Amino acid sequence: MRQIILDTETTGLEPALGHRIIEIGCIELINRKPTGSRFHVYLNPEREVDAGAVDVHGLSNEFLADKPLFADVIQDFLDFIQGSELVIHNAPFDVGFLNHELKRLGADYRSFSNYCEILDTLALARKKHPGQRNSLDALCKRYAIDNSHRSLHGALLDAEILADVYLAMTGGQTRLMLEDEPGLAANTDESATPALPLMDGNRKRLRIIACAPQELAAHEKRLIEIGKASGGKCLWTVVASQPEPIA
Repeated sequence: MRQIILDTETTGLEPALGHRIIEIGCIELINRKPTGSRFHVYLNPEREVDAGAVDVHGLSNEFLADKPLFADVIQDFLDFIQGSELVIHNAPFDVGFLNHELKRLGADYRSFSNYCEILDTLALARKKHPGQRNSLDALCKRYAIDNSHRSLHGALLDAEILADVYLAMTGGQTRLMLEDEPGLAANTDESATPALPLMDGNRKRLRIIACAPQELAAHEKRLIEIGKASGGKCLWTVVASQPEPIA
């Protein structure tokens, strides 16, 4: 399974008003493991960047003046994402801008959803945490992901953070790990749990604490109640005996 974590920065909020993409950042995951393969580019938007947008990402008109145009990088970009599942936080925003850029290039390019599938982590977070704040910063706090190095927004930085959030939110993994990182492996199974250490000759047996007689009686009474309520379909039976505790 190949996934691309994607984020963009723009000159403003509305592509319909002529705003453009100025940065694209992508990180590749295969089977939920980062491969180290990335796509990152700054773009000359051929227009002024709104002052409010500069306050968010810090990318000035002067910095972007000598950067390539979207038309210069589109084929490399499409080659990188082709056939993957894009993972984007608030996907309608980024996809709206990407479709706007493709439309500007003419009839040779189709809508973005024709090139890859799209997963919106904001919609996923709202489903998992209804009624709560689900911004990227809020999810970092909820899943204990360090984003203290994020003083300004940046497409590649936000893609890295989103990768951590996505892995934590969908499988319990809370750290972005490369496949060649020694001694570490990503959790690719949501149902997987850490294996307990095997007993060896030097390890003491775990102490077993037996139920008290009154606890057994309460348990048996509860099973009888369940049996009556279910018409005799209770699947549990009273434990006949308890292991002797280890002193």
